[in-house]
Amino acid sequence: MPLYRFRDVDEPLESPVIVAAFDGWIDAGGASTAAADHIAGKNEPIVTFASDLLYDYRSRRPVLDIVDGTLTELTWPDLTMKRVHVDERDVLILTGPEPDFRWRELGADILEVATRLGVVEWVSIGAIPAAVPHTRPVPILATASKPGLLRDNERQGPDGLLRVPSAALSTIEMAVTGGGIPAVGFYAQVPHYVGGTYPAATIAILEYAQRHLGVTVPLGVLTDEALSQRQRLDQAVAADEDSTTYVARLESVVDNEELPTGDELVSEIERFLQQRDGGAGQPPLG
Repeated sequence: MPLYRFRDVDEPLESPVIVAAFDGWIDAGGASTAAADHIAGKNEPIVTFASDLLYDYRSRRPVLDIVDGTLTELTWPDLTMKRVHVDERDVLILTGPEPDFRWRELGADILEVATRLGVVEWVSIGAIPAAVPHTRPVPILATASKPGLLRDNERQGPDGLLRVPSAALSTIEMAVTGGGIPAVGFYAQVPHYVGGTYPAATIAILEYAQRHLGVTVPLGVLTDEALSQRQRLDQAVAADEDSTTYVARLESVVDNEELPTGDELVSEIERFLQQRDGGAGQPPLG
C-alpha cells in the first residue's frame, strides 16, 4: 500500500517543480519550513501522507487543546504537498515534520507522485547552523545533482567531502534524482548563537528559490520581523564585550571571504544536534 493519498487536480500542471522542506536538524531557526509555509499559504493539499506510519507519536506528540476542562481538539503532525500557482508556474510545496520511519519507502512514493504529476525539478531548502555573523547577508550553500542546474550567482559547495548525519529530505531527494528528476538545494547558514526563529534566513532562502525558479513571492511581514530581530541582536551583542569581540571576528572572516571548511561545518552541526537533544551549550542570543 502506498504511503500517500492523492487528490486529482482539475487541470494539467504547468512545468511543476517540488520545493521541499522538513523540520529537524536541517531546519536551523525554522528558516526553511517557514519559507515553505510562506509559499504554500492557505492552499489545500493535493497529496497527504500516512502520518500513523511515518511518525513516532511519543517523540513527536500531537498537540491537545483543552477548553474549560474539556478535551476539544488534537492537531497531528502532517506531511503534505500543496499546489501553488505562482507567475504562471505550478509550485508543489512538500513540507511537514521530518518523518521518523520508512524513509526509503517514502522516497519511492514521492518519486511516484512526482512522475505522475510531471514534475520537472526538485528543490530542497534547508538551514544549517554556522559560524557566521548576523550583521552580514545570510550565506547560502547550494547543491546540484548534475552540472548546469545552478544559475551564475549560485555557489555550489562546500568543496571536498562533507560527511554528516543524513536528513530524510536528502534521502528523498536522492530517490527522486535516481528516478531521473534533476535536483538543486539551497541551505541558509544561520548564526549558531541565535536562538529561536531567524527571519533573515527565511528571506534569503525565498530570494534564492524564487530567483532560481523565475517567480516572485511577496515577503509580507518577514522584512519587518527580520529588521526587528536584527535590532535586538545588535543590542544584545553591544551589551556584552565578549560577544562584541566574537561577532567582530566572524565579520572579519566573512569580509575576507574565508569560506568554511567541511570540518568546520560538521563541527557546528554536531554542536547544534547536541544542544537540540538536550546537551549543554552556550545559551543563544535572542
